[in-house]
Amino acid sequence: MTLARRVAEIEPFLAVEVAERAQAMERDGIDVVHLEYGEPDFAPPAVVQEALARAIAEGHMRYTHSLGILPLREAIADHYRTTYGVKVSPEQILVTPGTSPAMLLLFGALLDPGDEVVLSDPYYACYPNFIKYAEGVPVTVDTTEEDGFQYRPEDIARRLGARTRAILVNSPANPTGAVLSAERMKAIGALTESGGPFVVADEIYHGLTDGGRDRTILEFTDRAFVLNGFSKAFAMTGWRLGWIVAPPTHVRALQRLYGNFFISTNDFVQRAGVAALREAGEATVRFREIFAARRRLMIDGLRAIGLGVGFEPTGAFYVLANARHFSGDSLRFAYEILEGSHVAVTPGVAFGRNAEGYLRFSYAASVERIQEGLRRLGAFLARRR
Repeated sequence: MTLARRVAEIEPFLAVEVAERAQAMERDGIDVVHLEYGEPDFAPPAVVQEALARAIAEGHMRYTHSLGILPLREAIADHYRTTYGVKVSPEQILVTPGTSPAMLLLFGALLDPGDEVVLSDPYYACYPNFIKYAEGVPVTVDTTEEDGFQYRPEDIARRLGARTRAILVNSPANPTGAVLSAERMKAIGALTESGGPFVVADEIYHGLTDGGRDRTILEFTDRAFVLNGFSKAFAMTGWRLGWIVAPPTHVRALQRLYGNFFISTNDFVQRAGVAALREAGEATVRFREIFAARRRLMIDGLRAIGLGVGFEPTGAFYVLANARHFSGDSLRFAYEILEGSHVAVTPGVAFGRNAEGYLRFSYAASVERIQEGLRRLGAFLARRR
């Protein structure tokens, strides 16, 4: 029996593939430095952990409303008001077990077979797979290191067609760390006017930007679906808690899908999310400062060992380093690095044609592990030369 065509079109998630090979090496007693995953190495804020334990002790372990518990949706709505000056109703919010299920539902709701979604290249590795699984067509817009990996509204406009249903925006971006300016976001928002495509904005790396405040697409257009969550800014990756903010006209359809496929999101984890938004603001400021120091360490260290960093990221916790002078096959090179230096990195080819020959380095690891990884990698590259 063969599987459905949509399954055959889904490519492996190479960051996971590299990580699982690294884990197999660790089971054999080999020490591996993990620079492939976007997972903060520190624990979530104490107040969040305490709220989780309290929720379990109080018996909050049953199904909830399919949209999510009202206290969390109210906290999210307040977050948009205080952080961005944007009014969002709790009735526009669907709480999900992370942003990936949210995106799976969203593209399933928006796309008919052959409908198009515009996205930048490089892109987060899973975006095309979400689109293809909904039988949509990814349409890419080139961005380059020389141009600061900027997603240009004028280039997006040239790729819009009769079948375009959405423009996918990821700022701060994975894998580049690039941040869109308010002017560019406004221009992208303008492309949605008069019944144009929706914007799907993945804002999961908000709260980690070095410099000015984060800007949400909701400041510039109402024709937007916004995805965000707790994994990055609150170091809650394994808790699987996120949300969608949807236009009022589309909430009921998403809720109907969610109720069928997932029923509801874990009650006790949602209550921890309330504590994160209401009480953990100081911790997120500290996390941002930690990442800023690690970013500088990673950029300087990569340059010192001969890898190219022409663009310095200001958001997320990744550096996309140019390794084309070592190899044009980033997948093979990533495994060569893993076997030869016991450092796990993500091959650039995972993120699109324009990232081939690059390697993505995550600085979510500790300073000590970043330094050790750079030391090992530097010795490996010197030997390889």
